[in-house]
Parts: sequence; structure tokens; C-alpha cells
Amino acid sequence: MATETGTDEDVDLLDSFRQFFALERDVLVLSLSMLAFSLAFQMTSRYIPEYMRILGASAGVIGLYGSVGNLISAVYPYPGGAVSDRIGSRLALTVFATLATAGFGIWYLASVVGDITLGATTLPAWTLVFVGLFLAQAWKSFGLGATFAIVKQSVPPGRLAMGFASTEMFRRIGFLLGPLAAAALLATTATFVDGFQRVLLVALACGLVATVAQHFLYDASEDTLGKSFEGIDQILADLRTMPATLRPLLVADTFVRFANGMVYVFFVIVVTEFLSVGFTGFGVQLRPDAFFGVLLGVEMVVAILSMAPVAKLTEWAGLKPAVALGFLVYAVFPLLLIFAPGNQWVLVLLFAFSGLRFAGLPAHKALIVGPAEQDAGGRVTGTYYLLRNTLVIPSAALGGWLYGSEWAVAMGDVVIQAGPELAFGVATVIGLVGVAYFIAFGREFEAYE
Repeated sequence: MATETGTDEDVDLLDSFRQFFALERDVLVLSLSMLAFSLAFQMTSRYIPEYMRILGASAGVIGLYGSVGNLISAVYPYPGGAVSDRIGSRLALTVFATLATAGFGIWYLASVVGDITLGATTLPAWTLVFVGLFLAQAWKSFGLGATFAIVKQSVPPGRLAMGFASTEMFRRIGFLLGPLAAAALLATTATFVDGFQRVLLVALACGLVATVAQHFLYDASEDTLGKSFEGIDQILADLRTMPATLRPLLVADTFVRFANGMVYVFFVIVVTEFLSVGFTGFGVQLRPDAFFGVLLGVEMVVAILSMAPVAKLTEWAGLKPAVALGFLVYAVFPLLLIFAPGNQWVLVLLFAFSGLRFAGLPAHKALIVGPAEQDAGGRVTGTYYLLRNTLVIPSAALGGWLYGSEWAVAMGDVVIQAGPELAFGVATVIGLVGVAYFIAFGREFEAYE
């Protein structure tokens, strides 16, 4: 359970699991429902770009989809808090869970209904994917700032990275199971669309069960979630009072996340279409789409196994090296992927390498919330992510334009041509700028110095 700030008591990596099963029924139900939605979203969201491609969407449209997702991530948390204030957290949680479940259903209908004709206008099938996105991400409106604040209040300053490693390991297990479940379902069907429809139905079932259980079993009579929202003035005040140590981290993080955002939605398409690599071995043969789910599983296994040791190392090496490691992996992975040979084992190694970007995540979170005042961790976190996510919004649209355009520019003997290589190459350059900036100007949290 919580330890007093300033003590030398270790953070047990299994403590989050012990506390989870010791929770009162209402909190346990809420935790399980949120885990269910996380699992459902991870099963589906990484495959949506390939789903859109098959439904006829261009690279530019897929990039726009990524930017809309960035926009939702940036703006949803604040109105989510306002809605919770107005109608109460229990009803708000039910409403947002229902919307998220409906989003999975609309994604399913996109391939069933096909193009929609409204008078003289025909809406392509992928239009419904955008509609579903606004609904499916609703569950993410809650919890980010509160999670940061709870860890800060419960863990000594010098052990923040270990505290976040404990919670992240539990959360990432859901991220591991989702893509693997999707891969298993895809492997049993003849086509991607047939398999992905099954994936969406499983996600829909998870959402329905979690919504009903949450509504009838969760007692939020003493829950204060969302009651601290004070409007735009509070946001501006939080921006002005952001700890100075966070500013270089925010600049570097924005560069790195912008770079990742340019190409993130195209990872599945690179594996399934650009490289078109499946898997054969151990008596198993997988299509590229199913193999992509396995690659995501490999990535998450490395993430889970690496977070705790790296978080432990931060106690003598500091937070900054771990954060820099994560940033570097984010930056170079796109270039390594797009120029990878079409070999299944090379892709396994590359996605295992990609999992190391999560190794620095607990240190990154500790570096965000550590400098905040004891009672302001949630607000500082919310402000940081609001600003970063807002600046990153156009990244996927830019990446989609570079990925799918057909222009070329001659510069002497060098010809720069739009396409996947250019999009992924530019992303790596932007990411490396962020890495260099952080190494040069990033500041260590004093508790780790």
C-alpha cells in the first residue's frame, strides 16, 4: 500500500498486483473494466490503418485518421472532466464506456455496410471508421492525471521510476494480450477482413460486459474524479507555472512524438504490404497481418521485461539516461523498419528492439511528475500532455502526405522522391533532433542526482 514520502522502503514490483486483488469491490470493478477497454482497443486500433487501406482509403486519408486520433487524445480529457462534474462520475463512466463500445460496433459495420449513398453523394466505407474513432477513444478521457498523482503521493521521490514501473508492467500485460489475441483470430480466417471482423466482435463483447458490470457493480458515491476542472483559466495558469525542469523535456518529447506520430499508423501497412512479410516456422504459417500481431507481442514482452531493470538502474544512474534511451529507440526505429530486408527474423529483432522504447517510460513519467508540488502532480501531468499532444496533432497527416504523394524534387544529382522511405526517413531525422536536444539541455530530477 502507500508508503510515506521520504522513507527508504523499496517499491515491490509485485506490489501493484497484490494491491489490485486486495481492492474494495467498487475500485476492483472499475479497474477491470478499464483493463477490458484497454485490451479491446489494443486488439483493434493497431490494425485499423490496414482495415482502412482495404476499404479503399489512401495514405493521405490514413494519415489524417492518425491526426484525428491525436486531436482526440489532446482534447478529450478536459471535457471528460467537465461532463463528470455535471452528471456525476458513475453515470459519466457508463456513458463513456457505452460510447467506446458503440465505436467498436461502428468499425465492424464499416466493412458490412460498404459505401453509403446519400442522394448524389457517396460516402466511402472508411468514413465510418472516423465516426467510430470519436467513440472508441472515449474511455481514454479518464485516469491519466489521477494515475500520475496517486503514484507521486504513494512513492518516495527517489523511487518514482520504480513506482511507475510497477503500474506500467500491469498495464502493459493487457497491451501484450490484445495483439496476440488479434493475431490468433486472424490466423484462423481466410482473409484479413473476415478475421478483423471477428476481432471487432470480441472487442465489442468485452466492451458490453465491462459497461454493464461497471454500471451495476461500481459505487462512485465518494469518487471525486473530474471535480478539480476549472476551465481554460486553470489550463493557462498551469502552463505558466510548469516547473522549469520540464520545459526541455517537453520540447524534446514533442519532437520525438511528432516523429513517431508521422509513421505510427503505417507500421502495420509496412509489414503487410510494403515488406509483405509473413512467418513460417515451428509448424506454423502466418499471413503478414497475423504476423504483425505476433511482432507487437514480441515488442511488448521486451517492454515488460526491460522496464523494471532499467527503472532500478535509474536509482544510481539517474533518470536522464533512461529517458534518452527511450527517445533514441523511438527516433531510429522508423528508418530501420522501412529499410529492413523482407526477412521474418529481422522483423522479430527490430520489434524486440522497439520494445526498448518502453524501458525509459517509467523514468520519463517520474521526470514529468517528480518536480511538481506534492498536491499538483495531476495538474502538471495533464498540462504537459495537453500541450505535447496538441503540438503533435498534425504529425500523422504530414506523414501520410509524404508516404502517399507522387512528387519528386531534383537537387543536383540527388532526387528526393515522396514515398514510404521519405516519410520514415524524415521522421527519424525529426526524432534525432529531439534526442540531441534532450541530451544537450535535459535536466535531471534532483532526487536522482
